[in-house]
Amino acid sequence: MDNTNNGSVENCQVHIDQNRALYIFYSSVVVVEFILGLLLNITVIHLFVFKLKFWKSKTIDIFLFNLVLADILLLIGLPVKAYNFQQCSEQKVVCKVQLFLQFLNRGASIAFLTVISIYRYFSVVHPGKRKVLRILKKSPQISVFIWLLLGILTIPAMLQSFIRCNSSEKDEELTPIVLLRETVFFTQIFIPFFVLVYCSILIIRRLEQKSVGDKTKLRKAMFLVTAVVLVFAICFLPYAITRAVQLKTNGPVMTEEKLTVVKLYDGLVCLSYLNCLLDPILYCLSSGKFKKLYISMYLPFLLEKQQPESSEDTADD
Repeated sequence: MDNTNNGSVENCQVHIDQNRALYIFYSSVVVVEFILGLLLNITVIHLFVFKLKFWKSKTIDIFLFNLVLADILLLIGLPVKAYNFQQCSEQKVVCKVQLFLQFLNRGASIAFLTVISIYRYFSVVHPGKRKVLRILKKSPQISVFIWLLLGILTIPAMLQSFIRCNSSEKDEELTPIVLLRETVFFTQIFIPFFVLVYCSILIIRRLEQKSVGDKTKLRKAMFLVTAVVLVFAICFLPYAITRAVQLKTNGPVMTEEKLTVVKLYDGLVCLSYLNCLLDPILYCLSSGKFKKLYISMYLPFLLEKQQPESSEDTADD
């Protein structure tokens, strides 16, 4: 097993050395995403806990808090990912911890993203279905259930004796545990995407049918719904599709085609982390109340510039 691992690390290092400039770029992108994402998400969490007291707030705030928390926990593992893009690691324990954080927290981020969309769908399209809304308003219980379920689904995939820290390492055998991991991976991306698209289309239709209300607010709401779907599609769909192609090219021989897929996959992994940076902007800063509070706390120098605009906006409202 040690010889196998050493050989895999050597192969990985050769692959990285042959594409040094590309993987330094990948590593730099991950570091930038880590710094910006962590700063933004920590400041948002600070407002949720100390200013908004999310546990006393609306149902949506509890889901948003869990979404941001999942993104923070995912970001914590990015320095290890940046290191692996430049230097293959032989520390399998560190590798498994990083992969566990990646699988669990990316899954949690997508799950809470989906639940938020479902909640908004019923609130806008079917406000009369009180039983469903009553269930969705049990946000603490739903949040605990999501974390426990994803933890159960993630742990078995981390228990196998050999797991790749880098996509260029030796291919894994398609054991039941590996198949379980890949099934969970594709399920938690493609099913939520279709749910998001379905909810978004019906929400937009419902908003367009509203003849009463502020047209500007309606346009902003429709833009937000559309933006969420686009961000999800850009961050996760190419990454998942390339992962499927990589599994299809699974084999003992590292062909030129396979190396190209590996490089593309690693680049799209970097793109997928962008979701951690965009989630707080799309969901938290899209709220007028939260945005004003955030600016007053962390960007007070923008208040003077926004005062003339805000007075115009008030007049328009």
